[in-house]
Amino acid sequence: MPFSVSWGVLLLAGLCYLVPSSPAEDPQEDAAQKTNTSHHDQGDWEDPACRKISYNIIDLAFDLYKELADLSQTSNILVAPTSVAMAFVMLSLGSKAGTRTEILEGLNFNLTETPEAKIHECFQQVLQARPDTRLQLTTGSSLFVNKSVKLVDTFLEDIKKLYHSEASSINFRDTEEAKEQINNYVEKRTGRKIVDLVKHLKKNTSLALVDYLSFHGKWKDKFKAERITIEGFHVDDKTIIKVPMINHLGRFEIHRDKELSSWVLAQHYVGNATAFFILPDPKKMWHLEERLTYSHLENIQRAFDIRSVSLHFPKLSVSGTYELKRVLRNLGIIKIFSNEADLSGVSQEAPLKLSKAVHVAVLTVDEKGTEATGALHLEEKAWSKYQTIMFNRPFLVIIKDDITNFLLFIGKVVNPTQK
Repeated sequence: MPFSVSWGVLLLAGLCYLVPSSPAEDPQEDAAQKTNTSHHDQGDWEDPACRKISYNIIDLAFDLYKELADLSQTSNILVAPTSVAMAFVMLSLGSKAGTRTEILEGLNFNLTETPEAKIHECFQQVLQARPDTRLQLTTGSSLFVNKSVKLVDTFLEDIKKLYHSEASSINFRDTEEAKEQINNYVEKRTGRKIVDLVKHLKKNTSLALVDYLSFHGKWKDKFKAERITIEGFHVDDKTIIKVPMINHLGRFEIHRDKELSSWVLAQHYVGNATAFFILPDPKKMWHLEERLTYSHLENIQRAFDIRSVSLHFPKLSVSGTYELKRVLRNLGIIKIFSNEADLSGVSQEAPLKLSKAVHVAVLTVDEKGTEATGALHLEEKAWSKYQTIMFNRPFLVIIKDDITNFLLFIGKVVNPTQK
């Protein structure tokens, strides 16, 4: 989706991993003053407003997924909804009037029910709820500002204090140098999990916000046995590819949902995160996508059985990189992408508009993310005694933070080998 850039803002949306910070001054003074930096446990999320915001993000997640699914039914989908919301809420600090209202309402926040200050307060609590170091969640954020643009001091202070973001001067006139500088930054911060992130820049870009999210978790469960085999994965009715399958023999949280015509597997990660893998029956993906709601998923969580099964799950590294302009415009966020954008809180020197918005997320699942105990070399006869569940066709994935209930990822695996 190519877009032109005129006094543009390049936004690569993601989730910043932040340390506790001090209160910000006006325009978000109330939000920062109310935030207690000791918020780290589940009790913080008894706040009805913050709990409501977590459900706003869940609604946003399903909206984003449906928009991306409409764009392509043949590609993997992976989006980090909290990342998208966080980046645009942070950007709203520098927006004014209708532009700011449209951003926040487009992200599903009801400003008559939830004051803007409360939104920032709750997001700061999210960012202070540090994930367990065993949860391999690599995140980061940085602003790159064209050297000719002077930013408003209060905006810099607010994004630093509330969202721990910073700004670096860059020469966008030299697009190759600017691209290399941004990509080197991201590659270094992610240990080369994300490379060549920015592929195109325009000389008239003036501000870039680069964010990224990469997840590689370790399953809590210890399995009776584990092995890797090469098996067929049914991409569609006509395409079968060979992929490495991790075979786990153990006890799992499994649910057979008749309404969705699907198997649902819940897998807990070390470090307070849970993944839900939803495997529809053959030719039932459309049925699953039509009927799945988070409310239904919550009901499923209360219906899980613990079963001994032979689970076949593909090794995969799924990523999603999207231009968000078209997607967010369909959700009602329009002004910020147009000449009507009011970003005078970012810079008062020249008019700005958000001309390029890109989101990137990476999820890795392989045998390194598990722990196995017991007999690792069981005979085939022993494996055959157990019910077999094979994730050998397209399935959905939803990963949430157990502390805050905010969704980290929502996506679809169509082809485990697709980068």
